[in-house]
Amino acid sequence: MRSRAAWLLLAILLPACGLYRGFVYPAPEGSPPLLDPPFERLDACAHDGTPVHAYYVAPPDEGAVVVVVLHGNGETMENQAGLAIDLHRRGFGVALVEYRGYGLSKGVARPDERGLYMDAAAVLEALAGRGVRSERVALLGISLGTGVAAEMAACGAARALVLVSPFTSMTDEAHHVVPWLPTRWLVPDRYDTLGKARAIVAPTLVVHGDADTVVPFAMGRAVAGAIPDAELFVVHGGHHNDLFRYWRRPVVDAIAAFLAPRRP
Repeated sequence: MRSRAAWLLLAILLPACGLYRGFVYPAPEGSPPLLDPPFERLDACAHDGTPVHAYYVAPPDEGAVVVVVLHGNGETMENQAGLAIDLHRRGFGVALVEYRGYGLSKGVARPDERGLYMDAAAVLEALAGRGVRSERVALLGISLGTGVAAEMAACGAARALVLVSPFTSMTDEAHHVVPWLPTRWLVPDRYDTLGKARAIVAPTLVVHGDADTVVPFAMGRAVAGAIPDAELFVVHGGHHNDLFRYWRRPVVDAIAAFLAPRRP
């Protein structure tokens, strides 16, 4: 019986491991559109030698805050071009980070937690080379990108942090999606934002829709409650993928007000 049970468990777990990557990193197919000015390419290299790509819009005023945008798992950096323009019009510079395995970086390396951290760090280093150091950087993570942004913030890489639709950890999110699987065994990437919350000292804004069924609102509320002095902006009726579609102006206004230079 023990042998049969072991083989049955193996038969369940092996396909689940294969499905995991498609669930966490469903990179869009096809080539993303190239962005025209005011966007310029900002290329870097991660510490493992992987080439990293980003788009950069310089701030309208020298010395202004630069918002580093870390996108969600089912999109590429080009999908946040509109957000970048909205933030630029409000006085910010913007860097859109691409992950390995996505868009312009498709095929260079397989995405995973450690790799995405290195990709974000490489762009931050490239910005520092242009004189944009941590005291001028604000991190803005969206969905999957919140796990990357939280890691960078916990390392002291930014003056401010914005988390849009954050999960508490990837294992918690996987359990929410497939509660009948032993996700703590199956999920190699942790993105444990809740676990590192106390290490985040940068002023933090959490934005979450209270009708989100993909990443439950309770997770965003838990993250906001765990990060010292974090603010929570609730989008009433907002779901996971429509915050920048139906509530774009109030959400961007809230982010811009939070990142305004008057904040310490």
